[in-house]
Amino acid sequence: MQLTDLSAVVLIELFRQKRLSPLEYWDHIEGTIAVWEPKIAALYAYDPTAARALAIASTERWQRGEPNGPLDGVPVTVKELIATAGLPIPQGSAATNLVPAAADAPPAARLREAGAILFAKTTVPDLAMLSSGLSSFHGITRNPWDLASNPGGSSAGAAAAGAAGYGPIHIGTDIGGSVRLPAGWCGLVGFKPSLGRIPIDPYFVGRCAGPLTRTVADAALTMQILSAPDPRDAMSLPPAAIDWTDLTTDVRGLRLGLMLDAGVGLAAEPEIVAATEHVAKLFEQHGAIVETVGPVLTRAMLDGMDDFWRARAWNDLRGFEPDRLARLLPYIHDWASVGETLPGWRVAAGFNQTMAMRRAAADLFGRVDAVLSPTNPIVAYPADQASPTQDPARPFEHIAFTLPWNMSEQPAISINAGFSASGMPIGVQLVGPRFDDLGVLRLAAAVEAWLGKIDRWPACPTPHPHR
Repeated sequence: MQLTDLSAVVLIELFRQKRLSPLEYWDHIEGTIAVWEPKIAALYAYDPTAARALAIASTERWQRGEPNGPLDGVPVTVKELIATAGLPIPQGSAATNLVPAAADAPPAARLREAGAILFAKTTVPDLAMLSSGLSSFHGITRNPWDLASNPGGSSAGAAAAGAAGYGPIHIGTDIGGSVRLPAGWCGLVGFKPSLGRIPIDPYFVGRCAGPLTRTVADAALTMQILSAPDPRDAMSLPPAAIDWTDLTTDVRGLRLGLMLDAGVGLAAEPEIVAATEHVAKLFEQHGAIVETVGPVLTRAMLDGMDDFWRARAWNDLRGFEPDRLARLLPYIHDWASVGETLPGWRVAAGFNQTMAMRRAAADLFGRVDAVLSPTNPIVAYPADQASPTQDPARPFEHIAFTLPWNMSEQPAISINAGFSASGMPIGVQLVGPRFDDLGVLRLAAAVEAWLGKIDRWPACPTPHPHR
């Protein structure tokens, strides 16, 4: 096993036993980044010098048996959109004015308080409004499983970094699938908790922060850190006494809804359907009651969200000078500019579709305890595309399995369920009732135990002999 394959849970125990030091581990991570990063472009504001200094200080604390937090010495990243003091937030766009952030946003603050080494931020596409690694500011972020393929987004760099072995914990954000979609395409565990479980700033309808990790236990460990209260999030949930480390569960009698049709958008490809059905059979074998359920999403819901998001994006862009707008990714400009001419009634009707999704989800969860579905409808798509359809008139055809659970505020997780014939990861999604974040993690841990963790991650590219 490579050092980059170690989970955070194992890593911390090795630090405690003095069998590995944070500095030794950081040396390995830095070497991994040096080889991978020119190929996948996952990082923004990477600072190895500062990281090394923090690793040295952490090593000294562990040698004294005095760690300063539960993640002391563990290298982590946060998504570019999550503010860190002193660094600008480009939002993935060359059109953005680069103004340094005044303070750490809640997820970054909690990680530092826990002793983690926050060594970089991770890339996003323009305005973080694409499930893609294509950005006018960062360039093209690629999938380590296949450099010609897209890692997905908008937590593109976080997923690419996790698959390439840039440490065990990467924090993304998710408003329509932006943690789960790239997790599915990159073979990771991607958890979107209940709205407000992780305080975040700025907050918005459906917007959550969540971990991308290689194991469910690491996602649970991260939740223990990030779910601490922060008064800056007016939508955050009250503090709750949750034992995030208790991932044991018994699925006997669980009413599991199997959703293979999202109702709209791209249909799930046969390999993805087969992987999802295989996981459903495992639930049945362990005593769950599995029934096929219909979709939550409709065309009116998806198109309504598209209208609302276009208007919201154009409101952010309408004061930009022409030369700044010209620096936007053309796909995003074409998509957002429609928002300028949308009538107010149509934008309001679009926003109201969030409530329609919520009602439909509540109706479904009156009949089932959890839902199993594909995460992504397709196995892969090219790295240089803005979206699977490459059509700004149909930008969200691939998020139909993930979007409803943001608007219904329910916890949802993507976990790897196998690989396609072409060798690409296939993710499945588990969704639970509002506030049952631990229950969803437990279901994912059961699937992970039945299928086994990924034991062969993308091989680190060999450095060019003349470099």
